[in-house]
Amino acid sequence: MQSKSRPKFLDLFTLAPKMSITAKVSILHRVSGVLLFISIPFVLYVLHQSLVSNSFYESLYGVISNPIVKLVYLVLIWAFMYHLCSGVRFLFLDKHIGVEIKTAKTTAKIVMVISLLLTVILGALIW
Repeated sequence: MQSKSRPKFLDLFTLAPKMSITAKVSILHRVSGVLLFISIPFVLYVLHQSLVSNSFYESLYGVISNPIVKLVYLVLIWAFMYHLCSGVRFLFLDKHIGVEIKTAKTTAKIVMVISLLLTVILGALIW
């Protein structure tokens, strides 16, 4: 009787320091996409309620001034900016532009820097 090989457990926290920057960009692209997808119902509800009810808009303005809510908005801003920047990078990769290892690593670093820079700029506007 043959024994089946068991699946190997890949712990991302121990593998992360060994991963290349391109792998990290790919994983973070997926994470930011999940965050954006999860936030869609909440954002649509808030948008709908703020357009329908004037009192909801006024109470929402009071909630938004809370630092914890601002932190949530900052995370969503990062997710959007990161997903946008890395999505553009992946579109170029799909067209076989920048697929060389050196260029791919450079563009991955550029995506990280630009998305963080845009997050800081937009975050400064809401803070």
